[in-house]
Formats: sequence, C-alpha cells, structure tokens
Amino acid sequence: MKIVLITGASSGIGHATALRLAHEGHHVVLGARREDRLTALAKEIHDAGGTADVHRLDVTDRAEVAEFADAAVRAHGRLDVFVANAGVMPLSRLDSLLVDEWDRMLDVNVRGLLHGIAAVLPHFRRQGGGHFVTIASTGAHEVVPTAAVYCGTKYAARAITEGLRLEADPGIRVTTVSPGVVESELADTITEPGAREAMRTYRAVTLPPDTIAGAISYAIGQPAGVDVNEVVVRPTAQR
Repeated sequence: MKIVLITGASSGIGHATALRLAHEGHHVVLGARREDRLTALAKEIHDAGGTADVHRLDVTDRAEVAEFADAAVRAHGRLDVFVANAGVMPLSRLDSLLVDEWDRMLDVNVRGLLHGIAAVLPHFRRQGGGHFVTIASTGAHEVVPTAAVYCGTKYAARAITEGLRLEADPGIRVTTVSPGVVESELADTITEPGAREAMRTYRAVTLPPDTIAGAISYAIGQPAGVDVNEVVVRPTAQR
C-alpha cells in the first residue's frame, strides 16, 4: 500500500485517480478547494472498502500545500506518491487580453506545481525515495490558437518536472503524464465565446478520465528500479 496525495481530486482526472488507486489498495489523501465533493468522494471510497483522507486545499497557497504534505506524514509516517493534478484552462486569444485569466493559469498550473515540489521533495529526500507525478497535457507538446498561455503553463510544467527528474536523488522517481482530450470540467471555465465554441468542436471525441488514472497506476506500480518518465495518452482520433 502506498500513501498517495492527489491535488485537484474533486473532479475529472483527480477524482478518477483517487477511485482507481483506492480500489487497488492504496491510501489516498484528497486535496481540492471543493471540500464537499472531496467528502462525497471519500465516502464512496470508504463504502467500497478503501481508505481516504480529506483536506481542503488551494494549491496557489504555498503554506496550505506544505501542510497538505506534512499532515500526511504526521498521520501515516511517510508519503509515497504525490500526484500534481490541479489545473485550470480558461482558453482565449491573446488579443482578448483576459489578463486575470492568464494570471490564474500561471498561479495554479505553474506555481501550484512548484508549491507541490517544495512541499514534497524534503520528505522524499529524508525517506530516500518517493514518486512525483505531474499531470501536464498534449498542450505541453504543441501550441494551438486560443491556448497560448495554457500551453505555456504546460510546457513549463513539463520542463520543471523534467528538471526535477534530472536533479533528484536516484531513489526519487518522476513521471509526466500528458493527457489529450479528456472528459472534464476544464472547458467550463472558458469565458471567451470563440474559444468556447472551438473547444466544443475539439472535444467531440474524448477519453474517460479513468484512462489517465490507468496511466498513473501503471507508472507508480513499476518496480523500484523502473522510472516511467513520460506518458502521452490521447484519443485515437486526436491529431
């Protein structure tokens, strides 16, 4: 059994990952802003025979993320996996000048990731091991119109995670998972009409979030000497 911390666990990939990993016998520590959803998810996990903890978490608050990790160590003596999943995607053209939305993506998608690394890395180094999983995007591999800032944050997330892999002690494993189009609430935050309509067409074919949970399960389930560094998962129809 691994102690697995998951940010953005209230919906989408985070929710699906919590369900899958709990079903596989791991203890999941759930973090997100919507505590009511986390409580319902934890009940579902407990009712199915699994175990879970709930923590209200805003990844843009460095102190909250540090306490998220520290509390898990106090309760369970260690932490084995940190899944940095929290993210936002309010797409828009740059000439729409939705600067507040750009800032929000930077805060959650980049600073939130850095806060996770800062919170978890000291524990992993003290333990002599651990596994950091970043949920990036196929937007970390290509840029499309309306997604310049979002893709920029995901390129950054991929680069930061690769830097962590290169710098980390050999006992620390590091994985970047880049999903393609997945069923989620991410598109609900798009306010620009043109971007919203383009995303409706783009999301005509999607993967269920459990597909990505399966990739995470595969990566963390490998023997200690095996480090799955990068996984890209997209629908067969996505190009």
